[in-house]
Amino acid sequence: MTLAYVPDDALAHRLDPRSKLLVQLGFAAAAFAHTTPRGLAALSVVAVGCLRLAGGGPRDLWAYRFALPFLLVAPVVAGATLGAPWFRIGRAVDTGLASYRVLLVLFIAAAYVRSTPVRDSRAAIQHTVPGRPGQLLAAGVALVFRFLPVLKRDLLTARDAMRARLGDELAVRDRMRIVAAAGINRAFGRADRLGTALAARCFAWNPTLPRLAFGRADAVALAVACALFAAALVGAL
Repeated sequence: MTLAYVPDDALAHRLDPRSKLLVQLGFAAAAFAHTTPRGLAALSVVAVGCLRLAGGGPRDLWAYRFALPFLLVAPVVAGATLGAPWFRIGRAVDTGLASYRVLLVLFIAAAYVRSTPVRDSRAAIQHTVPGRPGQLLAAGVALVFRFLPVLKRDLLTARDAMRARLGDELAVRDRMRIVAAAGINRAFGRADRLGTALAARCFAWNPTLPRLAFGRADAVALAVACALFAAALVGAL
């Protein structure tokens, strides 16, 4: 699975992107305000529900697989000590809960990306943040969403090319260096071509964007966002 929009007729696809952004912000605030297992259990239900309403499932988290080892190893590293008692369970538990909070936020992010076209995300940001800053921020977000899958494919292509030349017989550090160097070279090359293409097309600060409008379903999403912000405020107080 890739980190990209997937056309569907799910409920989340019919929501205004601004409603979904508010739900994301409210969920992140609630996740970092409620750090107890009971609070995270309740937020888990919300996270899974959001992903299901976007037509997704656990397979969509495969796009974040590079972050998962760090989330799993973090509690072990936090709990380990250089002397007696050698491992502090309290630290490991606290860090494990923090890693789980990050995983829940990734659930919500996956639901948003799966259900929101890049142009809609750009329109939402540009309508929310006024002036040139909003236009610049919206264009940057759109470019990031469009080029992340491309850069990922470049890295996979470099890895496959190295393997075809018996590169998997090299040491791990050498393999990482070769793939990273190839990926960086391709990224800079794509950036140069992108700049030339934008200049050739007279990059506009005020492009024609899709019209956004709140619907009845957005009322539910806004209510959920308000509830999450309220839960975050209560947890902080």
